[in-house]
Amino acid sequence: MLRNDQLDQWDRDNFFHPSTHLAQHARGESPSRVIRTASGVFIEDRNGTRLLDAFAGLYCVNVGYGRAEIAEAIAEQARELAYYHSYVGHGTEASITLAKMILDRAPAHMSKVYFGLGGSDANETNVKLVWYYNNILGRPKKKKIISRWRGYHGSGLVTGSLTGLELFHKKFDLPVEQVIHTTAPYYYRRENLDQTEAQFVEQCAADLEELIAREGADTIGAFIGEPLLGTGGIVPPPEGYWAAIQDVLKKHDILLIADEVVTGFGRLGTMFGSEHYGIEPDIITIAKGLTSAYAPLSGSIVSDKVWSVLEQGTDENGPIGHGWTYSAHPIGAAAGVANLKLIDDLNLITNAGEVGAYLNDTMTAALADHPHVGDVRGEGMICAVEFVKDKADRVFFDPADKIGAQISGKLLEQDKIIARAMPQGDILGFAPPFCLTREEADQVVAGTVRAIKAVLG
Repeated sequence: MLRNDQLDQWDRDNFFHPSTHLAQHARGESPSRVIRTASGVFIEDRNGTRLLDAFAGLYCVNVGYGRAEIAEAIAEQARELAYYHSYVGHGTEASITLAKMILDRAPAHMSKVYFGLGGSDANETNVKLVWYYNNILGRPKKKKIISRWRGYHGSGLVTGSLTGLELFHKKFDLPVEQVIHTTAPYYYRRENLDQTEAQFVEQCAADLEELIAREGADTIGAFIGEPLLGTGGIVPPPEGYWAAIQDVLKKHDILLIADEVVTGFGRLGTMFGSEHYGIEPDIITIAKGLTSAYAPLSGSIVSDKVWSVLEQGTDENGPIGHGWTYSAHPIGAAAGVANLKLIDDLNLITNAGEVGAYLNDTMTAALADHPHVGDVRGEGMICAVEFVKDKADRVFFDPADKIGAQISGKLLEQDKIIARAMPQGDILGFAPPFCLTREEADQVVAGTVRAIKAVLG
């Protein structure tokens, strides 16, 4: 225990944690947990407390914890070649192999993969590529990026601007002026409760048309969206949404960036969310599931259409002036190769679809009649429960009550299960590793029911 106490003090004295109430943590008013080991869907802290991680870290440990195959691939790569850069045509066996493996799994019209480290830097790359693309085509004004409110695309300057959540803008002087936002495809939170789902989709498309008309199509370079809203509430799109949005974008010659950081490599029970929802992107953002977070790695997959313009640009202007020191880092690439092989060998995408559907169906059945559960939703191995003060009239709780956080805390306390209290709403999110079993899904549902009863009755 002395070791833990010392680490706790070092943590509060030295460690700047992301997405944390800094003052409370430094004063010791919020918990500090030191994670020691993990296996399957469980993690264990240094006090020996075993927790079922029903959020896979940050929706990223898709193959589950403790996979020796990935650890061994990382170690072998580190021994053989820990690092070399990928500038000026350099590569490694791992990075070249992984690029091919990704394109073998991606939509057929995708052409090349650029590697980074995380989803934020990948989306920064994507915006630069859109700007470069339009400059090469002689369209210097076509630079604005349309995102959606409640979308999540990173925490950088541009990517934090693309993110449509107040927490990521507040006091950071964001969003930057090149980023504009349109309606979130969040049917449950529609303003007009009399709208059908089809009417709401029509409104989303009309709102996008109106925004483009107001800004000028000649000023808008791209639209970015997650196939399924993630951090903004875990919200599957309404039926027909992506077809309607793509019609608008094609009409105005606006590129489509599909942010698949969460949905890529199996989360929805399909290899990509684009495949799941019939999206035909010009650029795809990948990260989390690429390595199941065993090592940092992200990517931007560019289409044939975009790649041909990038080639033209370098013929006209010389080498492209973009790169990171750790682009295509061989250790991350080795982890990615081992991870994708493991996903195939263990048939984990099928399990994500089947057990994920079971989790969603069981959660829905268990909570359908609860007076304070307004919505249970999900797709594949991702699920959310949204809480309301009055179900009949869809009256939400006061945000100051932090109902979602209370329920998340109670679930952790009572059943040792980790779920995520999502921002901007009383929403409890689940995104377990793909290896979740039906028995473990039952544990998650039963614990959630108990936690809700403890907080809301």
